[in-house]
Amino acid sequence: MEKVKLEKNNRIAMITINRPDVLNALDLQTFKELSQASREVTEDETIGAVIITGAGRAFCAGIDLTFIHQLNSLPPLSFKQKLQELQAAFNSLEEMDKPVIAAINGFTLGAGFELSLACDIRIASEEAVFGDQHVKVGLVPDLGGTQRLPRIVGLGKAKELIFTGDMINAQEALQINLVNKVVSAKELISTAWA
Repeated sequence: MEKVKLEKNNRIAMITINRPDVLNALDLQTFKELSQASREVTEDETIGAVIITGAGRAFCAGIDLTFIHQLNSLPPLSFKQKLQELQAAFNSLEEMDKPVIAAINGFTLGAGFELSLACDIRIASEEAVFGDQHVKVGLVPDLGGTQRLPRIVGLGKAKELIFTGDMINAQEALQINLVNKVVSAKELISTAWA
């Protein structure tokens, strides 16, 4: 795998989205590698928990804009099929029979925000910033955000975040129960491992 790293150590798998030059934005290959890593971890009986994070200063800044343009050029049926493939990547994390912990190290926007919602536990560094930016570019959260976010923060707050596209910092995310814990950047990975 080139854009997603998978490391296994001491019954814990660490999945790292590894595109720091584009703030870990997701393209088709990254989605495929994320699905591959998820499958591998699911099938590995020696793994008891999974941590997902991003390389560099972002957890995941959403879908790569070039990939969005490619998706928008597809005929409707092909678009629907491709969207279902992308949704399956996030659903595989949510449905995994092992706890999945998001170690959120920075920007968590759009599809990256939705990815964090598919995790069982979300631990954020103090520098983390969250936002469902879909509305800002005329899109809807189509990777599960409209379903997962209300279950986590309540319907009213979910609507506010989705309808406005407002960004919130880690402390605000903690106050609305979007994240379980906020720690220093230095302690993020060790806290997720604990």
